[in-house]
Amino acid sequence: MRRSIIGIAANEINDAGAKLYHLPISYTPCGYVKAIQNAGGLPLVLPVGSPILAREYINQIDKLILAGGQNVSPTLYGETLQVEEASLSEERDQFELALIEEAIKQKKPIFAVCRGLQLVNVALGGSLHQDISQLNKSTVAHMQAPIAREIPTHQIRTEAGSVLRKIYGKETIVNSFHFQAVKELAEELSVTALSEDGIIEGVESTDPSLAFLGVQWHPDFAYDHLKQEQAVFRYVVEEL
Repeated sequence: MRRSIIGIAANEINDAGAKLYHLPISYTPCGYVKAIQNAGGLPLVLPVGSPILAREYINQIDKLILAGGQNVSPTLYGETLQVEEASLSEERDQFELALIEEAIKQKKPIFAVCRGLQLVNVALGGSLHQDISQLNKSTVAHMQAPIAREIPTHQIRTEAGSVLRKIYGKETIVNSFHFQAVKELAEELSVTALSEDGIIEGVESTDPSLAFLGVQWHPDFAYDHLKQEQAVFRYVVEEL
């Protein structure tokens, strides 16, 4: 039986540190690779490149994963930058927007984590909170560092009938590494998980022609510690 080929959109860093001779590198967190392999899929890393390559990349895969990383540029949803220390990558934004567009054209399912969820929302016409700490309503910490990545730190509640309800149950605890979040939700999407303070944590597609699941937390950080986080990768490989 042929394995599902799962494309993982990669990230870049200009200086990998002294142990790697300060080389620029293309990379993806190993959690995505290992969790996909555990679920019986075949991971394929897609390095950041020209948007004109998107069609060829999407042709090669069965499903697309968009990972976490830099903030989405606010110019993409009509705002100016409000967070001075924000890390941005226009090249990555444009490449991944092209991947999203092509995946939708080719009807290839998309699983998006953290930044990935935010970028898909923006690509479909939504917007983001650039800094949720400015909302003055947070009751939980959404950036848990220095707490270990695999430790869940805040509660979410899933919507009845959603994919996330089937995987995670009505309520569960997840990790959290973000200070941006969905503000205006794109029309093709629906909220399927919320944190205690009302931050959107899970999103699914309402369009039958678009197979999409997005989560604001990081299953890739905890797939080998929490069964529910490996289970979401199994769903992506086998069912999405």
